Amino acid sequence: MYHDECILVSPEDEIIGHSNKAISHVFSSETPRGLLHRAFSVFMFDKATGKLLLQQRATDKITFPSVWTNTCCSHPLHGMTPSEVDKQAQVEKGQVPGVVNAAVRKLKHELGIDCEASGIKNEDFKFLTRLHYWAVDTVTHGKKAPWGEHEVDYVLFVTVDSSTLTLAPNPEEVSGVKWVSKSELITGMKTGLWSPWFRLIVNKWLLPTGGWWDDLNVTMTTDKFCDYSNVHKFDPPQEHVGGAGNAQLPYLGSINKIEPVNKDAALKQGAYGKVKIHKESKISQLCRVSEVFSAVTLLYIKPLTSNLSSPAIVTRFDKANLDFCDRILGKVSRSFAAVIRQLPEQLLVETMIFYLVLRALDTVEDDMTAFPSNDVKIGHLLEFHKTALGDPNWSMTGVGEADEALLLEEFPKCHNVFKSLSAQSKRVIVDITQRMAAGMAEFVGKDLGQGTATLKEYDRYCHFVAGLVGEGLSRLFACSGLEKASLSAELHLSDQMGLFLQKTNIIRDYLEDYVDGRAFWPAEVWKKHSKSGDLGYFSHQGSEEEKRRSSECLNELVTNALELAPDCLAYLGLLQCQEIFRFCAIPQVMAIATLDKVFNNLDVFTGVVKIRKGLSCQLLLNTNTKLEVNATFARFAKSIMSQATKSDPSYSRTMKACENILEICEPEGLNLPPSPIISVLNFLAPTVLAVCAYNLFNSARSEKWGDGVMLPRLDHTEDVALLGVAFGCIIYLLAFGALNFVLSNIKAETEEAKISGGKMSRSTSASILTPAVVLSNSFE
Repeated sequence: MYHDECILVSPEDEIIGHSNKAISHVFSSETPRGLLHRAFSVFMFDKATGKLLLQQRATDKITFPSVWTNTCCSHPLHGMTPSEVDKQAQVEKGQVPGVVNAAVRKLKHELGIDCEASGIKNEDFKFLTRLHYWAVDTVTHGKKAPWGEHEVDYVLFVTVDSSTLTLAPNPEEVSGVKWVSKSELITGMKTGLWSPWFRLIVNKWLLPTGGWWDDLNVTMTTDKFCDYSNVHKFDPPQEHVGGAGNAQLPYLGSINKIEPVNKDAALKQGAYGKVKIHKESKISQLCRVSEVFSAVTLLYIKPLTSNLSSPAIVTRFDKANLDFCDRILGKVSRSFAAVIRQLPEQLLVETMIFYLVLRALDTVEDDMTAFPSNDVKIGHLLEFHKTALGDPNWSMTGVGEADEALLLEEFPKCHNVFKSLSAQSKRVIVDITQRMAAGMAEFVGKDLGQGTATLKEYDRYCHFVAGLVGEGLSRLFACSGLEKASLSAELHLSDQMGLFLQKTNIIRDYLEDYVDGRAFWPAEVWKKHSKSGDLGYFSHQGSEEEKRRSSECLNELVTNALELAPDCLAYLGLLQCQEIFRFCAIPQVMAIATLDKVFNNLDVFTGVVKIRKGLSCQLLLNTNTKLEVNATFARFAKSIMSQATKSDPSYSRTMKACENILEICEPEGLNLPPSPIISVLNFLAPTVLAVCAYNLFNSARSEKWGDGVMLPRLDHTEDVALLGVAFGCIIYLLAFGALNFVLSNIKAETEEAKISGGKMSRSTSASILTPAVVLSNSFE
């Protein structure tokens, strides 16, 4: 390792020198990602069966020991005979004799494969493309790992007659070998250790439908998949970040879908955990007094209550199966579990099962590796309403991750509860499931690596995965008798409400979706702003031009979502049952707050942006009445207007969308403008209190006031002043906290008096909150 000389290259794969293999792989403060060098990855397939030969790296390897990977992976070296150095001009023509020489050498060294004796000629190797990636070997060496890989990797395919091939693995290099089919690889990669470069190549190019492995004859005999001019760039997942040099993301900008090694069971389906989550500091959150009071209120004073223990529910459903549904709901739904549980007993279980059925369907759609082909997945989707909802014993294993996988494995328990629902409710759930699955199947076969093609396609996808949910809920509301039968006919409004939520999630989840290889930003919009013509352009954030273009693209999509808000408010205005109103209003206010958070916010392109937990609590408490919801929409519409700039191409549309919201909300909204003085006081009060307490504590500890005295003497003017200021801060904080409760009760009673005539009613069976309403406009 200390004598071999790796070929050092620039990010564009131009040769810039050479260095010994050990130094090239050291990740330190001086070289956080080691030295970028050339590598190769050989994929050897059996001509007769199409199976791929895998190797398990030896346990004594310094980097990534014991992991399974492709047939052979190593480095072309400087100073070898025959030469293993290829010039850039050769490479761009698809000519890599040096890399092939290195591959022939290492196949014999690692696996005992003598290419010449086996009849494998150099021209039999097919050069497909190059990829630039890096990964810290934290799995082996821990968070401060001093070793890793940073390579421009050349991918080579070769087909052989395995029956005449002699394998003699070198135990210093290889621990094991095996031939696998495509389906066997998919199953095998669900467990064990796999090299990051192999996972990258497999998920990006081998496994997708129409990929390199689908038709080896096409891959080997045509140039259909050859890309010699580009070096594809990929950052690693979070598990391979850090090391002794603390290498962080993003670095290369274009993020890939390398599946994490030994995925944490607590992670949710999709790309959660693969990108950074942008959070505000704890100090910043604690200094927002109104939000702190809201969190305390929701957690300890007025928590959401569950109606699952209602006698009408307990006697109607099997307890063990219902308990499972309740538990799994809390695991797979990070947002709505508590809100579903507070629904009236006439609607609670119906909504819970509706959610779990659609979540199970979504898990099937989201799994990109469990099925041998898209056709197989499409078959499962199209039959889902018959299998999952028609067969009481139906279940599915090996699909999804963690809690989503458990939901599919234990689905008979959900079916047991489903079959006890009313005939009307079951018809609604089956119908929506069937139509949603058909829509999902339509998009499964599409390449969404660069998002949806048009705004029309963008809307169509959102309709299938969210608009139909709105329709289904409206029909369930009407079936329960808690809402008018006519609500089920409000298809446009319910669809727009679903689109508003889905578009907000898609905008916020730009990087997560791009990492996962299934993005939804419409090319009709983003291509106007991407200078490179690639959706990954926005993840770079290097130059001012990139930042400006990214912001303009983001703001156009936010505006597109904001234009749906009036229809959402119109739908909420039709609801009569207060619990249903809150159930529908909570996600809507969270969405408008999220749009405000992401507007003009470049953090969207480097991680996941989420609203503060305290703000979430505050918003949740402000959804009891139309008055409160309108005030929230007005608040965030004004905030977005204050951030919009005239230089933004979408400025006029943005302002018009916000003005339309204000026209609806301001007649009933709380029109008190946010006070800068109050905001400053809210920040200063807890800060000053902490400083005063610290100084008073130090004075007491130093026995400045005498033994055992906890309060300052009157002759210590400075300390008495500090005590007075501290008491003033405490009174300020308590006064505004108490004022919130007083005003909220007055406001709630006033609003109830307005609606007592019959416009909005409460369910007679459900316990509903009357929480403290925070004066959000005054205290921000």
